[in-house]
Amino acid sequence: MGFALDKIGQWSDESEFKVEADRIKAYAAATNDPIPAHAKGEVAPPVFAVVPIWESMGGAVGLVTPAEALPFVVHGEQDMHFHQPIVPGMVLRSRAAPIGVHVKGSGTTVVTHTETRDGDGDLVNEQYSVTFFRGISEGDSAGEPAPAHRFPEEVRSAEPVAVVSQTFDEDQTFRYSKASGDTVPIHLDDEFAKSVGLPGIIIHGLCTMAFTSWAAVENLAGGDTARLRRLAVRFSKPVLPGQEITSRFWNCGGAEGAAIYAFETSTSADNDVVIKDGVAEIAT
Repeated sequence: MGFALDKIGQWSDESEFKVEADRIKAYAAATNDPIPAHAKGEVAPPVFAVVPIWESMGGAVGLVTPAEALPFVVHGEQDMHFHQPIVPGMVLRSRAAPIGVHVKGSGTTVVTHTETRDGDGDLVNEQYSVTFFRGISEGDSAGEPAPAHRFPEEVRSAEPVAVVSQTFDEDQTFRYSKASGDTVPIHLDDEFAKSVGLPGIIIHGLCTMAFTSWAAVENLAGGDTARLRRLAVRFSKPVLPGQEITSRFWNCGGAEGAAIYAFETSTSADNDVVIKDGVAEIAT
């Protein structure tokens, strides 16, 4: 079950995606996003940035991953760096590359890097994704790690600057799948989800991330999506339809014209942490 280390650093061909207001509105509705500019399709929600790269990102993972490892996959981390917001009328060109394979005692991670540019060739966003293959712990490691975004434990003793509770709808995964293009069966097929050891259908990790993104924009950036420079998360536990989550944001100071916030997201009922090592950088 060897990973193809010789493919590390190999960029995909560019894919093209035309941004339409209706697609933005559908994504906002599928993530219960209350920010008016998102709901009206005037500017895309931050995590909409995964929609144009979905196939390229998956292809980059597949480039280095043996087919027999795919049933053991989970999404480990997503780290988005925003250079400009996505708006209707843009023609986006994206490419992706696997940049690292890292073997650990509990499994193997594949790190991918994607770039999305506008029609003038200017960067719109960069994203780093960590895909984890459970139980596959043989072979060699090579390449780069994902950028760090660990939670600074020293801030935990302070009061959070924002606490936001949100509830997932019972049909959330079906709506999100349609709007995002993510049709992975653990989010749509209850029997399949149980067959791989899950309690049933689980919320897409990127949908949970989208909920935290609008919480950050609404409470830390005054509702202005253009002020969000970075959003990074580590997915630590599944969320189920119907559950309520609570995100807590702590101020960690600032750098290069941005305020930096650390955050964690937990289920409200039992305080199980579902997102660790969250970082939101907001332009000041």
